[in-house]
Amino acid sequence: MYVLKLILLANIFCTSTIIGILISKKYTNRVEILKNLKNALNIFEVKINFSFETIPEIFSEISEKIQGTTGKIFADTVFYMNIENMKAGDSWEKSIDINCSDLKKDDINCIKTLGKLLGSIDVEGQVSQIKLVKEFINNQIDEASQAKNKNAKMYQKLGAIIGLIIVIVLI
Repeated sequence: MYVLKLILLANIFCTSTIIGILISKKYTNRVEILKNLKNALNIFEVKINFSFETIPEIFSEISEKIQGTTGKIFADTVFYMNIENMKAGDSWEKSIDINCSDLKKDDINCIKTLGKLLGSIDVEGQVSQIKLVKEFINNQIDEASQAKNKNAKMYQKLGAIIGLIIVIVLI
């Protein structure tokens, strides 16, 4: 009986600690996604300016070069454009909705604005919209980095402390 109680208490402590780590990981993921998205938009801007490739071709290239959630956003956008015959903007918005769970609502709304103009205006208009989104992302990266530095370690420690408090109370 005593061994069973120890196992239960160890599980409670470990679970609480893991929950704290997972919450803190959201802060790290947000910074990473925003930085990768900025890099992807740099590639997109250059490609749209200096090549005659279509948006699906450019997005396919970006999805191969950039890993993780950001690469998946571009890959899914291409999938929706090619397989489901959706417009570029609708595909972009659907892909953002599906893949951006670690981003804040403000991040998502700004990134979605790019999709409203994809393929529907001239190259200069798309480039200016890309620049606006990149500028916003720069500000969001700064804010996300500050939030990460402030909160990530706190949630890791908080998860362990809460688990320890529960274990002490149950003993």
